[in-house]
Amino acid sequence: MSSAQDPFYIVKEEIQDSIDKLLSTFHQWQRMPSDSGEQIRLTKELLAGCESIEWQVDELDKAIDVASRDPSLYGIDEAELDKRRRWTSNARTQVKNVKKSVVTGTGLNGASTSNYNGMRRELMRLPNPHQPDKPNQYAAQDNDDYISSESDRQLLLIRQQDDELDELSASVERIGGVGLTIHEELLAQERIIDELGTEMDSTSNRLDFVQKKVGMVMKKAGAKGQIMMILFLLALFIVLFVLVFLT
Repeated sequence: MSSAQDPFYIVKEEIQDSIDKLLSTFHQWQRMPSDSGEQIRLTKELLAGCESIEWQVDELDKAIDVASRDPSLYGIDEAELDKRRRWTSNARTQVKNVKKSVVTGTGLNGASTSNYNGMRRELMRLPNPHQPDKPNQYAAQDNDDYISSESDRQLLLIRQQDDELDELSASVERIGGVGLTIHEELLAQERIIDELGTEMDSTSNRLDFVQKKVGMVMKKAGAKGQIMMILFLLALFIVLFVLVFLT
């Protein structure tokens, strides 16, 4: 199977595009003033992007594990499997480094700790820690993580369904084109058959006319005339035979 047709490389390109966008946003985040509203927005975007990419890489690892059970079935070998595992490992490392830098970078000093905690509460949609207890915070965080994971999974399923519908639509269009071509060919064959039938009717009418003329001539000529005509035709046949086959 070529790289263009292998689902792994299709998903790999999508994940790589997401990682490139994540790194671009991360570099933009690094240049933002600390504790600014724009940095908080980018932090939220970076953390959500990291979660989404990590889930996609995990799913890709699962697909690699399935392929490793019978590589020949998927047209790959152990070297290709190792190459794919190295890529997913590198991708996961890149994302983890970005996530770690974002989380630790916003709380490097004590002065920004309270701002960082406020930003985390906004990201996780949690109330102030002085009001609820910690178990509620963890439960709310787990709930948000679950919702984010399910949302990413649903988006991936919708994308796969859209691709399948596009392929189905293309197949229907191809079948429709073939059906139209067959219809046009049948119409052309029908016209040819009609023309042939008309020519056969015309030829039959002319043959009937010639037979009637020959019958009239034979009646007028009598028995002697018929014998002479037969002899003439026989002599003509012999002459033509000699000219065609013996010369």
